Amino acid sequence: MSAAGLAMPLTLLTRAYCHLCDEMQDALTPLAAARGVGIAVVDVDADPALEARYGDRVPVLFAGVPGEGPELCHYRLDRARVDAALAALAGDRD
Repeated sequence: MSAAGLAMPLTLLTRAYCHLCDEMQDALTPLAAARGVGIAVVDVDADPALEARYGDRVPVLFAGVPGEGPELCHYRLDRARVDAALAALAGDRD
């Protein structure tokens, strides 16, 4: 299933030259791929509203869209929380 068809894609807020952002994306990619979930990677510096809201508090991972879906974690990947959110999504698709 494509990311566009998912009820809850993941959104990862990042910025260039952020080693924590790179680490979270690297750890998240295989988890999302294993569940067939897309990841929308958004540069906070490209959106003044996101930059104002999150500033240096990146990376931030959301289930869905920031401001609409729940924040799953920030700075470091919370694998248990992400696994639970992805399992809930898989249950919704069954």
